[in-house]
Amino acid sequence: MDKSFLNPNEILKNLELKENMVAVDFGSGSGGWALPLAKKLENGKVYAIDILEEPLSALRAKAKLEKVSNVQTILADVEKGMETLKEASCDLVLMTNLLFQCGNKKKVLEEGKRVLKKGGRVLVVDWKKAAPLGPKEGRVSPEEVKETALALNLRIEKEFDAGSFHYAIILLK
Repeated sequence: MDKSFLNPNEILKNLELKENMVAVDFGSGSGGWALPLAKKLENGKVYAIDILEEPLSALRAKAKLEKVSNVQTILADVEKGMETLKEASCDLVLMTNLLFQCGNKKKVLEEGKRVLKKGGRVLVVDWKKAAPLGPKEGRVSPEEVKETALALNLRIEKEFDAGSFHYAIILLK
């Protein structure tokens, strides 16, 4: 297996997933993370949230093709907060390749914390500052993520490399 690129299935093994969990994928795009996660949460639910309809439409088509029925797409901007998801309604929040795109990273983490149940986790995966590939602008260091998380009373549970170009941090509410 090529370790250099992100492998959602490998990274998701770092979480204690139970098949009846409720998860949300902030900035889901066309489902690169939401679909592998939904397959692991057979009796659970995955909310896939994106700011653009096009990738959500692609995700719905892929889910249908792969016979995955526990994904619900939501068109929303996580930076503005969402009324769709109730407070403390999720066991897991994914923020993969998301924070570098956000102007207000703290607001996104706050929103993640808001929808999490007590004991729930946030998985942050983002570009390493020194990665030769990927976006040049907006990269956020693991230190910045941890500092913001601690300020929001989220605990740092685990930190690891997510391939050659990304880092991962698991936060606990």
